[in-house]
Amino acid sequence: MNERIHKYFYEELSTEERLSLLRDVEASEELKKEFAEYQNLYALLNLGHQVQDKAIGKQKYDRFILQKQHAIMWKRWTRRIGYAAAILILVVSTSILTYWYAQPEQTEFLSENVMNTVYAPAGQRAQLVLQDGTEVWLNAGSRLDYPSAFAEERRVYLTGEGFFKVAKDKTRPFVVSTQTIDIKALGTEFNVLSYPKSKYAEVSLQEGSVKAYFPESESEGLILSPGQLLVQKGDSLKLENMNWDELLWKKGIYVFRKQKLETIIEKLALYFNVDIIVRNPEILEYEYVGKFRQRDGIMTILKVIQDIHHFKIEKNDELNQIVLSK
Repeated sequence: MNERIHKYFYEELSTEERLSLLRDVEASEELKKEFAEYQNLYALLNLGHQVQDKAIGKQKYDRFILQKQHAIMWKRWTRRIGYAAAILILVVSTSILTYWYAQPEQTEFLSENVMNTVYAPAGQRAQLVLQDGTEVWLNAGSRLDYPSAFAEERRVYLTGEGFFKVAKDKTRPFVVSTQTIDIKALGTEFNVLSYPKSKYAEVSLQEGSVKAYFPESESEGLILSPGQLLVQKGDSLKLENMNWDELLWKKGIYVFRKQKLETIIEKLALYFNVDIIVRNPEILEYEYVGKFRQRDGIMTILKVIQDIHHFKIEKNDELNQIVLSK
């Protein structure tokens, strides 16, 4: 076991020591394989903000260290570091899925630029750090495709909803591509919503500046200022004021501020990957104000709303459907 690798993932090395280790990893195939193995295991330490979950992850990591000391080695090594990092997805009891990828310095030894995919299952979230240092949060039912190392342009592909805290790099713009629009930034913080089943896409800017545009007509795009929300429907782009509460999904909280059930139901269906059928159209006009935790689950959320508006709820697990009626 290389003690420096152990200290690297416990953040016990200085910047100079980290860089020295990475240079050695680049020069040694044996170290490179060992680093990739530890890189995967370290994901267990990044299981969100719950102390209990971190303790569980750390126990598993320490157990692995002990096994290494007793020479119980894995027989199969993953050939590509990017792929090795991509295949480890851990779902924990808090319904938070956290994925750790490469630190910025690791760019040096990513020998093959492969495409990786991270997916946040229904009712869960995901978090990752890209090779350039950009932090990404994925909402439930969302997917991010990205290269193991960026070239002249930092482009990723989002399906669903994601929040991006982009690492600054004036020479390489960061682009998020969705099914309808692209969003370009240099260094900023913004949220993108673009689920396949949704009739619209949204971009919310928290900090910095971004440009949203249709891929075929970038010059006609709109530039957002902090606090603005861009809504794309069909071939139109419209700017509005954003609701800051809607970004709380990063912490596992869904906030509804006097929203119609039509909007709430649409979001819940996307977040929990279930078909919600409304038998009586007047139900869609009901309004609701409240907060929910993601881990409460869709049935708990609907039952709380039901206590106020008095509609019936029927769940069909075989068809993956929830039916609302009077």
